[in-house]
Amino acid sequence: MPGAAGAAAPLDCPCLWLDFALRCLFLLWQREPSPSGVHSWQGYPSGHHPPPGRQRCSSVTGCICSQLLLPERLLAPSGQLHLLLRVSRLPTLPAREPPGAVPVPGSVLSPCSCCSCCGHVAGQPLPNRMTQWHQLQQLDSKFLEQVHQLYDDSFPMEIRQYLAQWLENQDWEHAANNVSFATVLFHDLLSQLDDQFSRFLIENNFLLQHNIRKSKRNLQDNFQEDPIHMAMIIQHCLKEERKILNSAQLSNEMEVGGIQNTVTGMLDKQKELDTKVKAVKASVLDVEQDIKTLEDMQDEYDFKYKTWQNREHESNGVSQEEYKKEQLNLQKMFLLLDRKRKEVVNKIVQLLHNTEHTQTALIEEELVEWKHRQQTACIGGPPNACLDQLQNWFTTVAESLQQVRQQLKKLEELEQKFTYDSDPITKNEKVLQERTDSLFKQLIQSSFVVERQPCMPTHPQRPLVLKTGVQFTVKLRLLVKLPELNYNLKVKVLFDKDVTEKNSVKGFRKFNILGTNTKVMNMEESTNGSLAAEFRHLQLKEQKNAGTRTNEGPLIVTEELHSLSFETQLCQPGLVVELETTSLPIVVISNVSQLPSGWASILWFNMLSTDPKNLSFFLSPPCAKWSKLSEVLSWQFSSVTKRGLNADQLSMLGEKLLGQTSGGSHDGLIPWTRFCKENINDKNFPFWLWIEGILELIKKHLLCLWNDGCIVGFISKERERALLKDQNPGTFLLRFSESSREGAITFTWVEGSQNELQFHSVEPYTKKELSAVTFPDIIRNYKVMAAENIPENPLRFLYPDIPKDNAFGKYYSRPKEAPEPMDLDGPKGNGYIKTELISVSEV
Repeated sequence: MPGAAGAAAPLDCPCLWLDFALRCLFLLWQREPSPSGVHSWQGYPSGHHPPPGRQRCSSVTGCICSQLLLPERLLAPSGQLHLLLRVSRLPTLPAREPPGAVPVPGSVLSPCSCCSCCGHVAGQPLPNRMTQWHQLQQLDSKFLEQVHQLYDDSFPMEIRQYLAQWLENQDWEHAANNVSFATVLFHDLLSQLDDQFSRFLIENNFLLQHNIRKSKRNLQDNFQEDPIHMAMIIQHCLKEERKILNSAQLSNEMEVGGIQNTVTGMLDKQKELDTKVKAVKASVLDVEQDIKTLEDMQDEYDFKYKTWQNREHESNGVSQEEYKKEQLNLQKMFLLLDRKRKEVVNKIVQLLHNTEHTQTALIEEELVEWKHRQQTACIGGPPNACLDQLQNWFTTVAESLQQVRQQLKKLEELEQKFTYDSDPITKNEKVLQERTDSLFKQLIQSSFVVERQPCMPTHPQRPLVLKTGVQFTVKLRLLVKLPELNYNLKVKVLFDKDVTEKNSVKGFRKFNILGTNTKVMNMEESTNGSLAAEFRHLQLKEQKNAGTRTNEGPLIVTEELHSLSFETQLCQPGLVVELETTSLPIVVISNVSQLPSGWASILWFNMLSTDPKNLSFFLSPPCAKWSKLSEVLSWQFSSVTKRGLNADQLSMLGEKLLGQTSGGSHDGLIPWTRFCKENINDKNFPFWLWIEGILELIKKHLLCLWNDGCIVGFISKERERALLKDQNPGTFLLRFSESSREGAITFTWVEGSQNELQFHSVEPYTKKELSAVTFPDIIRNYKVMAAENIPENPLRFLYPDIPKDNAFGKYYSRPKEAPEPMDLDGPKGNGYIKTELISVSEV
């Protein structure tokens, strides 16, 4: 009805047009620029503006999901005036509807056909919450860089952008374990892309039409036959996004709550280094100005000296007194010129000294710390910091050294025009040039780094373990971002270059690299404009030697460490620099069953070694302190779930590795063989494979329960009884079985009176049982045959005192619809009787 809240009507009346225009002018008058230069609106909460560089809606630059009260642009590309309005906050203004849009009373009307940044479609009600994707785009650049690294050609970011809301509303975890459901979601996704294509068709946006058709074709080529693989990729991306958001939130909480002393010290150190880099740049500008002054002084001296010489040879000549006076003036000018030359040379000497000091801090401290953090992140530790700040410092110092090289050339030109005995330029020129070139060469060589270590896209959380015949990716970056280097550095990748173990270690395997092994570094390929080269389609193939191969070498396959080397050459006038860097050691497997043992080797090496060239590490692997190993074990859980291991869980694991008498001592030493090769506690499998089985069980069947803290998990039977003995009858806890290599979970409950306590543990459930019935449903329906063969559920409280249904109710399966009768001609209601799998025990 006309005049109803939220209704929109065409502006056919001139009075309405005038009223509308006046309102717009009033809104524009209220608009004020922010300090950053990005326009903001009065009364708009800070922190809710879309970040710079973010893709905007097609018709307005405001985003409805960010709860904008007013738009940032009133004139749309079509030439019409549009406004985004919240009906509950502002009076409704008439607005022209785009073709095909249907007004929805009580909602926001958007003139755009699709809000790609938030997933909102014109004419639809506002979503109740901000999408995860929209939250990510408001983060700082260091977190956005982590988001960029999640997406590649296999699942492009533009699909994540277009279908943000839809992607987040699907159960990808279920799809990753159910081929039928994965197939349904795959075809739904293609339909969503078709809808998006139709919207772009209405807008006549040819480029976006082309991109979305290409994305659809790629999805069909890659996942038509394997939709589960697509579901796994999307599930991983969404999970990693949540981790990035949590990390950003934690970072923000630290800022709000006060940064700890260690963080403060690190920030102070960075601030000090930033000051040093800026001081180097300022010194270069100061020397530049001094050289210009020196050039002016030399030109003036040269002019007056030649004038004095010409007057000396004139026939009429000058008086003796004037001649001596001019000669004295020339001597004074010469002394000033000589003093200025010495001053400039000394300033360059001091500048190079300060540059060397700053450069040493960059290379030997900041870069080393970044590489160590990268090692930690590779094995599940905290995410590594972004390289952008380090790149800014490296680039500034490199630009300064390039300017010094030019300044030395200028001094050489001045020297060629005029020199003399004890000329400071002549005496120091060669030394200064060599020192400058040496510093520049060292800086460039150190700036060539592996930004993203080798990793198979199929196992993103297990980098550095590569399987033969499976593609892997690796990304290189040059921290010196100079425009003249763009498309000038051709990187070549080599396998096991200069590795002595190939000849010294018996049975050491050799491999060839398949795929394009050269790539040119450029600034366009990387999302943040860094100078990078990413190899996306490399594979390894083992060299088959003639004759029978022996496996009698000192190292098993998963203990063999290999490396990828990358080399390129920088050529500049008067300077040629060879650049080379290597990846962290990698393990090459030929069967996926070797992956757990290969990952154990990667954990052990990166926990205990910082030398990437130490490929003989496992010929004599060092022991690990329990204090360090316990932290790494916790990372294995926190990197794939929302929860690591607590002190009690780690104490149990420590006793398992070190013995009960140790009490999980922090100083206890664990040998490599005890961790990964020897069977533990009379079982027929080693400690690590037991942990790996439990990790797989959690990821596939127990993730929600583990994240909620429902599972005690790692606890000895003695400790288990100590916890339950003082609890109410029917109290139970969940723990992992110690006798199953594949991973299994059980529950133990207490019953009886205080004087006559009884503890019962059910036979552990493995992935086989959990694939048929979910663990919450097992707990809900579990029965014990009591007196008179009446089944009862003994489980009442999850330890310590949480009612069972409160803990697990939200995960119970929904009741299924009644089956339809099969005999259509028989009595009404005849058909199959519904059945349900339940666990029953006899005590």
